[in-house]
Amino acid sequence: MREDQRHRQASGYALDNPLEHWDETSRRLIAFAGRTAYDGLGAKAVHETKRRLIDTFASAFGAYDEPVCVLSRSIAARYHADAEARVWGSNILTAPDLAAFANGVMVRSLDVSDTYLGRSRGHPSDMTSGLIAVAELARADGKALIEAISLAYDVYCSFCEHVDVNAKGWDQPVYGVLGCALGAAKLMGLSPGQTGHALSLALIPNMALAQARRGDLSSWKGCAGANASRNAVFAAMLAREGFTGPAAAFDGSGGLWEAIGRSDWPLPDEPLIGRTHTKSLPVCYHGQSAVLAALDLRARVDLREIEEIRVDAYGAAVFMMGSDASRWAPATRETADHSLPYCVSIALVDGVVTQASFADARLRDPSVSELMRKVEVVEDPELSALYPEGAPGRVTIAMRSGEKHVAEVRYPSGHEKNPMSDDDIERKFVNLCAGRLGAAQRDRALGMLWQIERLHDVRGVTALLAGAPGEPRARARR
Repeated sequence: MREDQRHRQASGYALDNPLEHWDETSRRLIAFAGRTAYDGLGAKAVHETKRRLIDTFASAFGAYDEPVCVLSRSIAARYHADAEARVWGSNILTAPDLAAFANGVMVRSLDVSDTYLGRSRGHPSDMTSGLIAVAELARADGKALIEAISLAYDVYCSFCEHVDVNAKGWDQPVYGVLGCALGAAKLMGLSPGQTGHALSLALIPNMALAQARRGDLSSWKGCAGANASRNAVFAAMLAREGFTGPAAAFDGSGGLWEAIGRSDWPLPDEPLIGRTHTKSLPVCYHGQSAVLAALDLRARVDLREIEEIRVDAYGAAVFMMGSDASRWAPATRETADHSLPYCVSIALVDGVVTQASFADARLRDPSVSELMRKVEVVEDPELSALYPEGAPGRVTIAMRSGEKHVAEVRYPSGHEKNPMSDDDIERKFVNLCAGRLGAAQRDRALGMLWQIERLHDVRGVTALLAGAPGEPRARARR
């Protein structure tokens, strides 16, 4: 028997605590994780998981050269461990929790990863970086990774659907740390008791404040979900080694429900991963429809003759993208891609919205600033009534002549009711990986991801997505 095992037993720690040890919410989550199995997911959920994997890698590679991603990789490269995971697109092997963070920062930096809309909202693909790192640690196969991702999405999305932590002052990483911890515990093969400890150790120390998404946005906006994955991986590792967490993380007098108010949280009967929305534009999801409407209008109007631009949106979109003065004077990329005035104006000026639309020079472009001053953002109760089943936006451009041009989009490209095709997802991967992966490497990676259930070791994917020897240093955004 190992010395650490003897110590845990001598200190009274039970390696497999009975479920009665946990509060009711924890027991339901532990039992749900135990029931989740690859063979029960169905072909549709498996396919949707592979689509989300490709979309997530695309989002990460597109952001590779963003300054915050360069910084995250630099931190990860300083640390090594007995068991390591890869930082995607590089030759860096590091501790699994740091790989989860560095890769997760890349996933979120362009704001082009998937979204779930319910009573609250968030980005469930934030968890994928942590789950892949743990899959590498556990030498898991492709089926096990699919199983863990589907489980994590079910927890994240059902929580978003029924419990609005944001309205209570907490941020979306609360959803992510729980879903990722359960998925990580599944991949590690933790016992029910250890899984309970992983949940507790993930949730209680890591409640995240909603201020991360308020006012003038900092670089942390794109790092918060990655940090949740990092914390979830660490919590599962702690539980595996014998650390214990409080038994009533949810139902206790100082637990989650006491902090946010008790809520009904039914866990799903069918996988939810196919109900998340992918993005065609690197813009906050609540601005996708308005930006697509603006792009539709651009060919009809002479920018020099515009008198006024009115953006009608649902309440959550106005709150996130048009209720703060910073949205009319964005000083950072993070604020700009959460600004309806900026995103609509840059779409009208350039006729396209890409990563380059948020470069520092574009934020200071006087032609964009001049157009932004003509933008009014208004909540339309009729559009609010369509949310979250839809994510509508309407743009009305009034010309000096008195003529008006109107375009409205209810389900933006990538929405569950207007999904991107498999070909669209592949094109997104090809476009965002350009410059990081060669054509042969890219095509091999796509082939492997579409058939990942056949892979015996997930490290085959991350090794294929490694950087070339002597790869150039990452370039900071200008």
